[in-house]
Amino acid sequence: VQLQASGGGLVQAGGSLRLSCAASGFTFSSYFMGWFRQAPGKEREFVAVISRSGGSITYGDSLKGRFTISRDNAKNTVYLQMNSLKPEDTAIYYCAAGLLKYTTPELYDYWGQGTLVTVSS
Repeated sequence: VQLQASGGGLVQAGGSLRLSCAASGFTFSSYFMGWFRQAPGKEREFVAVISRSGGSITYGDSLKGRFTISRDNAKNTVYLQMNSLKPEDTAIYYCAAGLLKYTTPELYDYWGQGTLVTVSS
């Protein structure tokens, strides 16, 4: 099983980034896919989760409207489009696969290695 996150980098406040997470080694379309983030010294925070078909989405508090999660089951990839980025969005962003629509990181089965997003002011 592998989840390969990419797309992170350094961006100025107000800018945008699109993260990707390519999955392999399991039946991608059978799993809910989530994004989490962890800033230095803080706990891992729920960002968004998308259902198997993409028809049901939940966002973390205060992120809806700026972040958009999507998936392409044909490409075994989940995306996170991040707009209007703020310095407080700086964190390592992780993708994860779970069997239900969890917002708790401990309930996910598979995790990617993370990609660093740094937003400068």
